[in-house]
Amino acid sequence: MTKLFMFEKPLGMRDTFPDLYEIKDRTKKRMEGAMKRWGYKFIETPSLEYYETVGEASAILDQQLFKLLDQQGHTLVLRPDMTAPIARIAASKLLKDQAPLRLAYSNSVFRAQQREGGRPAEFEQVGIECIGDDSVSADAEVIALMVSVLKEAGLDNFKISIGHIGFVQELFKQIVGTEERAETLRRFLYEKNYVGYRKHVNELTLSSIDKQRLFSFLKLRGSDNVFAEAHSLLEGEKGLQALEQLKELWSILKDYGVEQYIKFDLSLVSHMSYYSGILFEVYGEHVGFAIGNGGRYDKLLEKFGKTSGATGFGLRLDYVLEAMKVELTSSEQECVLFSDERRKEAITLASELRGEGKEVVLQNWKGVGDVDEFTKGFSNVHFVVGRDSNGNGGEKR
Repeated sequence: MTKLFMFEKPLGMRDTFPDLYEIKDRTKKRMEGAMKRWGYKFIETPSLEYYETVGEASAILDQQLFKLLDQQGHTLVLRPDMTAPIARIAASKLLKDQAPLRLAYSNSVFRAQQREGGRPAEFEQVGIECIGDDSVSADAEVIALMVSVLKEAGLDNFKISIGHIGFVQELFKQIVGTEERAETLRRFLYEKNYVGYRKHVNELTLSSIDKQRLFSFLKLRGSDNVFAEAHSLLEGEKGLQALEQLKELWSILKDYGVEQYIKFDLSLVSHMSYYSGILFEVYGEHVGFAIGNGGRYDKLLEKFGKTSGATGFGLRLDYVLEAMKVELTSSEQECVLFSDERRKEAITLASELRGEGKEVVLQNWKGVGDVDEFTKGFSNVHFVVGRDSNGNGGEKR
């Protein structure tokens, strides 16, 4: 067994250095503020959950779960997402009447990586859950709030792709007949492997008309013009309810004034098996992955013994920052550099500056090796050195 070098970290884990931490913290607080203004209340869940409840309900692949045993031999997992733990809490503690719950979170989640490839195994999610409302209005609120949160974070150039898992499932069921065959097609879509999808469709024993329906399905992207085209691919009335919900959603999103951020992609699917209706992903510049996603997951709460509508979104904070292309800026901290003779005066000055809301480092001259190198990291430096005012007039500036 190879001995680990003392400075190595577990696969996929990251250190966050002070400058980046400050940027993340400021951005996260702005995002949290937007959620609070929309009436969402923050909640925390344990980092450790039972595998047989939250672990299995999370819809994260089993090989991506961090597992361990407690003293009683129960299998635990580090939470792989936030939706399942919040569903657990809502079902067991909070969902007592018919009033919708508006909950928010900002926590780390953990997903093991087989090969790191720059993908972290621990990352922060910021998001919300609207539980107890099965209306399309709730779906629209969640999407409009996500727009507000991203703009508050400082991101302007982004696009939200919206689909409906019910439409995909019904169309595939009509054409290929079985859930197993439909799942194969959905996997190609989730992996964005459209070449593989087309090749697989060509190999299916279907009529040329049905194959063309599956090919045309990939083109259902754009504005509300896709609804008529989607309708033409369906046989009978099944699947029309999903299209009607998307039409209603579009109307509400226009009332919110966020239509410029929206496009429809009816081929959109998710690896999260608990999604049951409208679902969406958001993409920003400079990032090759979705920076966030969400949707309706009415069936998830059934795993915790409740029947209730639910929808929400989660944003990856690291991807949001990458999409913003943030640059590390020079420190806004000030420094009071003092000598022993004027220590009390320096402490008083530092206290006064902190009272003005400034960040101030108080540093004894003797503890610094290279004064020029040390002080260039501050926006302003106050030198309180030499003898006090009763002596030979030291230096303060």
